[in-house]
Amino acid sequence: MTTPAETQPARERSWIYITACVILGVLLIVGLLTFRSQKQSNEANQKADQLIAALAAAGARTPDRDQIVRVLGNDGGATCENPNNALGRAVLFTQLTNGAAGPGARPVIVDSRALKGQLLIIQIYCPDELKEFQEFVDDLKTDDVASD
Repeated sequence: MTTPAETQPARERSWIYITACVILGVLLIVGLLTFRSQKQSNEANQKADQLIAALAAAGARTPDRDQIVRVLGNDGGATCENPNNALGRAVLFTQLTNGAAGPGARPVIVDSRALKGQLLIIQIYCPDELKEFQEFVDDLKTDDVASD
């Protein structure tokens, strides 16, 4: 079997590659813009407004709606991915410490309002996870230790 000799000049082939790369780049940019606009849907804006109202009613500082939409989207993001798994609880436990590093880290009795924001997020974005997470929070030892 013989291989036919290449008759097309290299310059002509490079134009084909360059054109294909430009088209791929344009499609990539369009895809990214479409993804971002889809993430900020009406549902995400409505849920962000609900969260802002709930945080304000609880007396907490409220972030900007665009910040909430970017972080939580319309499905709650990482907060609702699986809030009741062991890794999520371990991360929460590491945040409920005295702030020391290494062997000096100790668990503390946190203020009862410390978990209110996460409970509100779960209530609004993934209410099916709320009951189990609420039971977990109720088992934690909290008290009114922070002053207003």
